[in-house]
Amino acid sequence: MLPTKTDVLVVGAGPTGLATALTLARRGVDVTLLDQTDRPPTTSRAAVVHPYTLEVLDRIGAATPLVAQGVRAPRFTVRDHDRVLMAVPFHRLPTRFPYALLVSQSVTEAALTEQLSGLGVTVRRPCRLTGVTPTGDGVLAQVDDEQLRARFVVGADGMHSTVRRIAGIGFAGRTGEESFVLADVRVHSDLPRDEAALFLARSGPLIWAPLPDGVVRLVAAVPQAAAEPGLADLQSLLDERGPVRRPDRVTEVLWASRFRVHHRVADTYRAGPLLLAGDAAHVHSPAGGQGMNLGICDAVALGTALADVLADGSATGLDGYTARQRPMAEDVLRFAAGLTRLATLPPAGRPVRDVLLRLAGAVPPLRQRIALRLSGLSHRSASAE
Repeated sequence: MLPTKTDVLVVGAGPTGLATALTLARRGVDVTLLDQTDRPPTTSRAAVVHPYTLEVLDRIGAATPLVAQGVRAPRFTVRDHDRVLMAVPFHRLPTRFPYALLVSQSVTEAALTEQLSGLGVTVRRPCRLTGVTPTGDGVLAQVDDEQLRARFVVGADGMHSTVRRIAGIGFAGRTGEESFVLADVRVHSDLPRDEAALFLARSGPLIWAPLPDGVVRLVAAVPQAAAEPGLADLQSLLDERGPVRRPDRVTEVLWASRFRVHHRVADTYRAGPLLLAGDAAHVHSPAGGQGMNLGICDAVALGTALADVLADGSATGLDGYTARQRPMAEDVLRFAAGLTRLATLPPAGRPVRDVLLRLAGAVPPLRQRIALRLSGLSHRSASAE
């Protein structure tokens, strides 16, 4: 049974919802977290937590337990088959976390859930938000056959957000233009097991990211992904886009799926007491691995703003949330779209692209600037304003 009232109702228990709830709980805010699924997913899309995101998670005590469960990658490479076009080092970045952490999203969710549980907050599931009625001091939320009063409602409920729909917030952009294959596999490979790689190929990009326990995450843009990608499909992608002299060989497919990429940003992240974060507010290409990271940054920023508002009684502090976070989302969308365009250049443009990438990688200031951009640390100043 749900409580009859709460300060903040968070809808959606993915990384964004969990991080929002954890931020609030650490500040002593009464938070209720619900999800429409009956159990947490064991398979998931995101596989990298960037240095800036680790800094953000560290503010709510969640970085250290997560780092202990992932693979630390001190550099990221851009490749054309066997050639390394650019190596982006993270080990000299100005941060306590000079690496990308390669870890499955399901592990990230489990780590955040455990932190929440230690504070007495559990995910209530399966629960579905069906309606919201404004009241004088917040809203009356309809959750299945129950009602509860909340000062604020956070929509962390994904691309098809119920909270966004109820709030009447527009979600402009392009829909379903790219098809992707996503898989966790075991492979015989000579590629380093402490770095992620982006392979640029004529047919599209391939992301190769090592995870704990010898697992490798593959993400590839394809014209039309198979409904259930199998070993032969994934081997074909690696043969076509991966190493040539010492090709990878897939030995086991642990999990595989397909999805379409949308490029959208919500018109605003707030409509009165209803607020958006994560995929409910922005969706884009997985190139660069920025999606979940941006959602977690939304979560901690929003949770902090809500805790401040509940402490001083004025909701004006929430106006800055959209002003800070939405430009970051637009920037990430441009960055991810640019990486995808870079990967899919026609053959005539590839030699020039490769030369430019090599030159950029050879110039330390440019290489550092790219590392700051990929790591998310370039967003530090924006989030501090």
